Amino acid sequence: MWYPWCVADRTRFASSAGFLSRSRIIAAPTWSRWLVPPAALSVHLAIGQAYAWSVFKPPLESSLGLSGTQSALPFQLGIVMLGLSAAFGGTLVERNGPRWAMFVSMACFSSGFLLSALGVATRQYWLVVFGYGFVGGIGLGIGYISPVSTLIKWFPDRPGMATGIAIMGFGGGALIASPWSAQMLSSFGTDTGGIATTFLVHGVVYAVFMSMGVLLVRVPADGWRPKGWSPPAAASARPLITSADVSAANAIRTPQFYLLWVVLCCNVTAGIGILEKAAPMIRDFFAGTQAPVAVGAAAGFVALLSLANMAGRFVWSSTSDLIGRKNMYRVYLGVGGLLYLAIALAGDSSRPLFILCAIGILSFYGGGFATVPAYLKDLFGTYQVGAIHGRLLTAWSTAGVLGPLIINAIADGQKAAGRAGPDLYTTSLFIMIGLLVVGFLANELIRPVHERFHEKPVQRLDPQVKEKGQAI
Repeated sequence: MWYPWCVADRTRFASSAGFLSRSRIIAAPTWSRWLVPPAALSVHLAIGQAYAWSVFKPPLESSLGLSGTQSALPFQLGIVMLGLSAAFGGTLVERNGPRWAMFVSMACFSSGFLLSALGVATRQYWLVVFGYGFVGGIGLGIGYISPVSTLIKWFPDRPGMATGIAIMGFGGGALIASPWSAQMLSSFGTDTGGIATTFLVHGVVYAVFMSMGVLLVRVPADGWRPKGWSPPAAASARPLITSADVSAANAIRTPQFYLLWVVLCCNVTAGIGILEKAAPMIRDFFAGTQAPVAVGAAAGFVALLSLANMAGRFVWSSTSDLIGRKNMYRVYLGVGGLLYLAIALAGDSSRPLFILCAIGILSFYGGGFATVPAYLKDLFGTYQVGAIHGRLLTAWSTAGVLGPLIINAIADGQKAAGRAGPDLYTTSLFIMIGLLVVGFLANELIRPVHERFHEKPVQRLDPQVKEKGQAI
């Protein structure tokens, strides 16, 4: 008697899995590839809310009696889980396709808000940390890498621009989420009930918004290429661009992977140090001048840096399509070091110079994130670039700890020693310059991947048919 019900359950499960499978989203010949960036943006604009967590810190501290360190825990755990889930889930994303990945991201990210709402309503802060930080952080990592491989395959002629469009959304998500969250807290209240309601609305709205990407995303058919475009010849003007493919397992055995890991870690550490302490940093720098920076002006400076972060992700990654990825990182690391040097030497003598240099540094910070997937594609091909990208993002997790730690620890030490103004940050600035020099040298050492790491045609299996053992 149970058998028909068992068959029905298996049929429903197969139908559900089929909706998320890669084979269900192969694009028709008339499909426009320009519909894929909006699908990617719907996910990245949503998960970019992570950069707006600071909006919730003051109300959580006052309503639950938390310290500043405690209120930062959900964000910190979320960034750690972003790197870990991207590293360990990258292969699953490649195997199951972007629709599956976007659905998992949507489910985890939205559930994180719902669990947080329950945690605040019941005054169980550990549930907020678990929900937003652990569960939501998994959504961050899977969602961050979900469209990368697909965009590169749709835009082999402009991979930097394509990934820049999507990753720009992550940088700009806070520009939407910050005022929206503040307005809801103003409307619902900043007590536990108001915060819980705000989290609940976030979870529902982001689920609906991200579902547009789940429904819209497509992958190109085998052999598809843009009209009038052909792969570059082996002896091209860009010697780092390969026509071969490297698996994720082989990529982490190459020196190129670890050199690029160092490059990304150094670039992110230098940028996130300023981003995390932007408002107090500019106020401290010019506190002893005749025109100290007001709180409102410092907040405007933070917004300006967010715009630079977002714009750099598109502008510089698109520029890398023209000048090459290695040259682009020479700009990020070399010019970035010079900008840090200008801030250190100028001190509090020129506020416009400080602001312009910080804008440049943050634009390079964002551009580094957006350019690295295309750099990986140049070095390792498109075969498992999403999985390789996920593993590389552990550099972000490391930098997310190093950058704020360097800036804050040294500033606290200098303040305890009785120093003030630019002296609080001078040592940190020179450390950042040293890190950028290390990153610059690592970038110079990157060479084409040796052919012994390349996939052989008879060994490489299409993720869609791997279970059937059909080689391509």
